Amino acid sequence: MTRHGEQPTRSVVHPAGRPVEIRPMTAADLGAARRLWRTSPGIGLNESDSPANLRTFLGRNPGLSQVARQGRRLLGAVLCGHEGRRGYLHHLAVAPEARRTGIGKRLVTACLESLADLGIPKCSLFLFANNESGLAFWQRLGWRDRRDLVILQAPVPRPRPRRR
Repeated sequence: MTRHGEQPTRSVVHPAGRPVEIRPMTAADLGAARRLWRTSPGIGLNESDSPANLRTFLGRNPGLSQVARQGRRLLGAVLCGHEGRRGYLHHLAVAPEARRTGIGKRLVTACLESLADLGIPKCSLFLFANNESGLAFWQRLGWRDRRDLVILQAPVPRPRPRRR
């Protein structure tokens, strides 16, 4: 078992025979991850995914988000965090040429192992209702949809300027 923030680097072998490193995401990975997410169907980026907000997310959830790299090339990325009792995955994406090689599954496994090390017993994710390939992927990994829940969302008001 690893301690929080000390997750080991994991390697898988891409079918081309070159090793793929699975490791915790750092702020240096965010540019490549955002490019991958922007070009991946089923991923929806918004104001919450600004570089500054993502750096804050990584800082609040150290060592949990994961990337798959082959040398300098980013092949996959996933955000992982928790609020103390439940984990959450966001934006799992694998480059088209690296799909169906086990990279997505290894990214998810690394996240779940890190959450388990922290004593987090469950993990949830958000998936667009029309993302059929994403739904099929998650169901193959044993995830099940919750028909008894409805997600509601509202913007948080911007803070008012303070008077002096």
